[in-house]
Amino acid sequence: MKFDVCGPCSSAMAVGSSLHLLAALLLTLPGFAQSFMPNSLFFWVLSHRDVTQTAILRKTAEVCRDVAAAEGRSFTLEITDTLSVNKVQKACSVPLPGFPVSSEMFQAAINSVHHSSDALLSPDPAFHFHSEAFLTGRSLITQGLSSLKDSVKKQNFQAARITLGRICHTLQDFYSHSNWVELGRTTAYRALIRPDQPLENLAGPDVPTCKSCSGLSCSDNILPAVLQQGLLTSGYYSTTSSAKPEGKCSHGGIFDQTSRTEPTGGINKDTDGSSHGQLHRTAADLAMDATVDLLEDIRVAIGDRTFLRLMDISQASALVFVVDTTSSMDSEIDYVKAVTATIINERRGKPIEPFEYILVPFNDPGVGPVTRTTDAMEMLTKINSLTPSGGGDNPEMSMSGLRLALTAAPPSSFIFLFTDAEAKDASLNNVVTALIETTKSKVVPILTQFGARRRRSVVISPDQLYPDLAQVSGGLVIEIYKDQISDISVKTPIIEKLSVGAVVTVLQAAVNPGSPRHFKFLVDTTLSNMLIYITGDPYVTFTLTSSTGENVTLWVTVTGSDTATVRDVTLLDFSTSTQVNGSVQSIGNSDYLVTFSEVPARSFLVRLTGQETNSASTPSSFQRQADTQITTSRLSLTVSTLSVHSGLKGVPTTVKYTQRDKQHGYLKDAVRGRPLVVSEIPHVNN
Repeated sequence: MKFDVCGPCSSAMAVGSSLHLLAALLLTLPGFAQSFMPNSLFFWVLSHRDVTQTAILRKTAEVCRDVAAAEGRSFTLEITDTLSVNKVQKACSVPLPGFPVSSEMFQAAINSVHHSSDALLSPDPAFHFHSEAFLTGRSLITQGLSSLKDSVKKQNFQAARITLGRICHTLQDFYSHSNWVELGRTTAYRALIRPDQPLENLAGPDVPTCKSCSGLSCSDNILPAVLQQGLLTSGYYSTTSSAKPEGKCSHGGIFDQTSRTEPTGGINKDTDGSSHGQLHRTAADLAMDATVDLLEDIRVAIGDRTFLRLMDISQASALVFVVDTTSSMDSEIDYVKAVTATIINERRGKPIEPFEYILVPFNDPGVGPVTRTTDAMEMLTKINSLTPSGGGDNPEMSMSGLRLALTAAPPSSFIFLFTDAEAKDASLNNVVTALIETTKSKVVPILTQFGARRRRSVVISPDQLYPDLAQVSGGLVIEIYKDQISDISVKTPIIEKLSVGAVVTVLQAAVNPGSPRHFKFLVDTTLSNMLIYITGDPYVTFTLTSSTGENVTLWVTVTGSDTATVRDVTLLDFSTSTQVNGSVQSIGNSDYLVTFSEVPARSFLVRLTGQETNSASTPSSFQRQADTQITTSRLSLTVSTLSVHSGLKGVPTTVKYTQRDKQHGYLKDAVRGRPLVVSEIPHVNN
């Protein structure tokens, strides 16, 4: 399919497809391993991500099975360690004609847990159960559990997911870094998540635990007395100092300086090539069982339905309404109430009903308060109570309202902005854009304009700021004229289609006016209800600066199908017809690593093409484009001191350096035990 356009912005969307694209840029720098690998490219090595995701899928499937049984519904999914995000989402969803299931939010919730776990690089031994820090490590887990449950109680589920990632990392490290496996234990140590249970048989600070070994593999370096008495110990670890208590085990590995001090070697099981790598799989399996136990503890504390909300098992995004309540909206407020009622009632009492509704009114100068509820009738009552007043001048505080909404709303929310005026606080545009890119929320400005310049039902953009925000988020600007607001049918069908949970973007582009352009896109068998919007009048301009010149890796996750294969991934800047093609490598579980020799230095979109090979139909090609743009900035690392701590060849030097974000002026100092091999690297705000 193809179409020609001379306007500034074109968008092709499909309602009713469940095949989605999730993309994140990864910058890989040489580093050190002090825990299970954050992620692994090898199926025989289990990473933190593998362990956490498998546990989440197992426990979520169990909760959905029990909920289905309580509701008298069937649940046919077999719960094993080979579950996928798509299979669990489909099994947990209630089929509804016209509303296909999307696993995008479920995958995004799991990714939030992953990212928090991956970021746990603290040298504090307690975070990784190094250096026999069992009591403080257990305290981190139990305090984290308490904090997580408190966040859930406050309905701050994103904070709870971040906390969950940190807890999982620390809990899983116990099985890799201690001698629990070597002691012959075959079940998870439940006392780690129970503050009321004592940690027993800990090796004392003066008790020797290891003997020296040579090479990277040390299969028998734990002292027989330790094993016979069942004493619990763990390896000491440091990238900067070789000191450790006499006779104690080390973590091991090339970055661990303590492993060069008698007794040499280590006992970690982070990978199959680690000091005790022969026990890697056993440790990973126990870590997985422990994570399942942790999730069960959370489930019991917060309840089944709240647990599913924590995992974002939903067939609809949160609905957010940002409403201008200044006096100029007096004639439009009834239209706002009617449109919001239509959107809410269409979903009320159905599987596609959102977990949460949020209302953010804004006036001039006041903004808020935020109203959030799970009750559709309560939200309708609150919206119907809105009364326009105040204001006085035409520009209003719409950006402040959006900023508050994006801060309060969960990720992947669907946000409707109702206003009749330009933004007085347009200076907040960069802040709002960054929040959109971070939360992956979609913004649809619905604007009412003075006068009746056009009578036809078309989608146009009256102000540059609002189309820019819609473009960034994958949304669309809709204009309603003052003399059309009495007719609720005007634009309402468009609004309803845009807010369907399984809408995907096939192509979205912004071009300069007056220059005819030719676009092509694929319509595959998984798509239905194809919609094409072309907006006109104002135009969007982009500036393309020099690329970073560094290899960058894109992590792509395809949700909605277990049989889709990605063939090509491209970075796009339509304003300059720039396309950068990447090299695609499948790493399993619908995940792909795509390597690019360069990336646009500012804003760009990600598009992929591939093939759907569902056995129920003939293989067909598909195309998807990420809803939100990715923005890059540049960081410089400046070495302030250089002190060599070891004369050993191949041993990294610890360097104190200053990290500065040139674009935003962000400054921080850090000491990190890893080699510096670049002086300038790209950083992705995504």
